[in-house]
Amino acid sequence: MPVTGDQQLLKQLNRMALVRQVATAPGLSRAALASVLGLTRSTVSLLVRELVDEGWLTESDLLVTGDVGRRATPLHLDPARLALLGVELGVDEARIVATDLLGAVLDARVLAWDDPGDAAACIRLATGALVKLARRLGKTGRRVLGVGFGLHGAVDEARGLLRHAPHLGWRDVDVAGIVRGHLAGSPLDGIPLYMQNDANAAALGEFEFADQAGTDPLIYLSVDIGVGAGIIVNDRLLTGLSGFAGEVGHTILQASGPPCSCGRRGCADALIGLGALLGGERPGHAALERLFARVAAGDASARAAVDAAGRQLGILLNNLWAAFDPMAIVIGGPGLQLGAPLIEPARHVLGAYAHAAMLAPPSIRTARFGDQAVAVGAAALARWRLTRPLDVPRPDRAAAPHRADGAPPA
Repeated sequence: MPVTGDQQLLKQLNRMALVRQVATAPGLSRAALASVLGLTRSTVSLLVRELVDEGWLTESDLLVTGDVGRRATPLHLDPARLALLGVELGVDEARIVATDLLGAVLDARVLAWDDPGDAAACIRLATGALVKLARRLGKTGRRVLGVGFGLHGAVDEARGLLRHAPHLGWRDVDVAGIVRGHLAGSPLDGIPLYMQNDANAAALGEFEFADQAGTDPLIYLSVDIGVGAGIIVNDRLLTGLSGFAGEVGHTILQASGPPCSCGRRGCADALIGLGALLGGERPGHAALERLFARVAAGDASARAAVDAAGRQLGILLNNLWAAFDPMAIVIGGPGLQLGAPLIEPARHVLGAYAHAAMLAPPSIRTARFGDQAVAVGAAALARWRLTRPLDVPRPDRAAAPHRADGAPPA
């Protein structure tokens, strides 16, 4: 690489290191940043000036320290001038959000699919809404930094390829290519695009944007039609050799349990996933609403099924705790709408295991962003990638076998 290229890369690394440090510890001064990052004060002052001019950082009131000389000026991420866009391509609908650099939702849209099986039409619909959102933001003076997508299935992030979305029936869809084609000539033409699995995206939302940002290791456990997890360890998203890390829905909780769609028996999907609680109904928004209504109304059989699922959820939480020793496990997904009938049995089971081991269990909390967790997480994915220039996703192994239902290889 030419020397000029090296200098430009080094400058960008230092710029984004400053942004990450301010995000982690808001209120640091230029002098404090220079000390923490091992940079000269003149370098930090130059980079901060650029980042303030571009809208990344903002200054607050001067700190009165009592020291002789210039007073320290606290720095923060600027929530007023830049934006991130996030998209969830769900089973029945798309959720699209715009956030500021701190994760506050500026605008949001929900679009129902006309034909969920038509991947190209669904992506075209979502992309059109993105362009309209970008135009609205432009009228307010905000500049969009990047767009993230949370996809329900196995994702090759480096190629922008959705390998398989079992509940949509999509396979080998070039999401990035289709999106770029529809963005050509629009205000988002050439914008950085990022793709990830839905649970991974939601995990990044909790990691980058939640008040507990910096909680590491962190696990986001999604209770949806199936069960999945996003796992962050040492500031890195754990995706595994072939992109299947986090497929906890296909971990075995009962050796002789009910059959799972993957061909095994006793998987978490078959014991906890909302698809299993629906019985013979086709998974979808309407079916889930009927399930939630039955549980809320106190239907005995529905409450018993949810209680059993909650106890199995407690076992899964224990297994994740033992495997990763996280600081926190965040439970999210549509399953949260079941509320205490699902969560309390899980907490009870996990507490019993912790008591038996004479250990304090990890913090268990519910997702901060509710039904927008994946879309907001997709926006967080954009910030996460943009501020880590060297952390480039690698393509998954082309030869890795993919099951018909999207589960990891047996």
